[in-house]
Amino acid sequence: MLSTGQTLPLTIEKPAAGGRMIARVHGQIVLVSGAIPGERVFARIERVGKGVAYAQTVSIEEASADRRAVEAEPGCGGCLYAHIAYPRQIGIKSLVIADAFARIGRLPLPAAVTVAASPEEGYRMRARLHVRRGEIGFFREGTHEVCDARRTRQLLTATVDALDRLGAALRSLGRDTIREIELAENIDASERVVHLDATAPLDPRALEVLAGTDGLTGLTSRSGNLGSAHVTDVIALGGPTAVSLRRHVLAFFQGNRFLLRDLAGHVGAHVAHDASVLDLYAGAGLFALTAAAGGARVTAVEGDRIAAADLIANCAPTDGAVTPVHDAVETFVGRLQRERTGHGIPDTIIVDPPRAGMSREALDSVLGLESPRIVYVSCDVATLARDVRRIVDAGYAIDRVDGFDLFPNTPHVETVAVMSARR
Repeated sequence: MLSTGQTLPLTIEKPAAGGRMIARVHGQIVLVSGAIPGERVFARIERVGKGVAYAQTVSIEEASADRRAVEAEPGCGGCLYAHIAYPRQIGIKSLVIADAFARIGRLPLPAAVTVAASPEEGYRMRARLHVRRGEIGFFREGTHEVCDARRTRQLLTATVDALDRLGAALRSLGRDTIREIELAENIDASERVVHLDATAPLDPRALEVLAGTDGLTGLTSRSGNLGSAHVTDVIALGGPTAVSLRRHVLAFFQGNRFLLRDLAGHVGAHVAHDASVLDLYAGAGLFALTAAAGGARVTAVEGDRIAAADLIANCAPTDGAVTPVHDAVETFVGRLQRERTGHGIPDTIIVDPPRAGMSREALDSVLGLESPRIVYVSCDVATLARDVRRIVDAGYAIDRVDGFDLFPNTPHVETVAVMSARR
């Protein structure tokens, strides 16, 4: 019987979703952090749950050839895979995707999953940071303690420098009411905006001082905005084709500057030149505008008020190629299903839902439209496998599944599943 605090030798078998690795003790699963499949380690049991124990590696008995030194704290946000050589990280993420489809969806994949790699440093364009005692950084895993964002290498050096100057300004003003900071910058980092989440109103003079921080082009808060609340990207899709997207600091957007074009191009490649497209959870319009740039006619639906405002602004120059809709996906698709005619079936439906996946209501309505193709973009492979199981049961076949490593050194992976209706 395993107990908290016990240290024992373990042989690491394979990766698990979420960043830990699987080992077994007398048949009981132990989820181990800080390990690599194939290693023998000594690990300390942190807690024991129903049918599973959680452990932390404390020493390595037989190290993997893929183990490397870690500059940042392993427990600092965004570093759970930092001890693993990057090519092995890519391989592990491919296995995690395939395992989720097999275990959760009970679905074989048509081919091994290819995961697009990213540079490991400075990839992140969006981040939520925390402020404690005037220090700005990420949380250590499982705690509310701030750790040094610079050492994680996720952000550009210029970005962390600007955050350090902002932290110094906060300390000089004696402001301890700001607890969280949302950061957004564009691909080339020529625009950088922060949103201050404060527990009390900020006076105008303090806002002016903070907004004057070198390296910021805008600052927003509930007390007011200074400078622009938006950043704008121009994404080259090949040849003379490019799309321009503005996005609010509080709007969701894909966070990796190096893979943004590849991800958009991959989704767009599965849309025919003259197709009719329904883009759900459209955000600022990344996939909608990409599809339209390839000649498609798109209806793009976004429920969030801030993101929908960006979507409407970004669609204005498309001369009607993209019709933006501010509505809940469930409401819009349910209405479309009830009112559709034989000529109203979209050729392709693109969905990019939040981490929880599609609600049963939304997915039922999408399946009721009987579109020939569904392209599902997901940041959570478990909910993706669950939803794809339902899509396959409704008469679709999986054409391909691909990964995009938007968050190197973490267990997260963006996954795109393409499915076609069986004839």
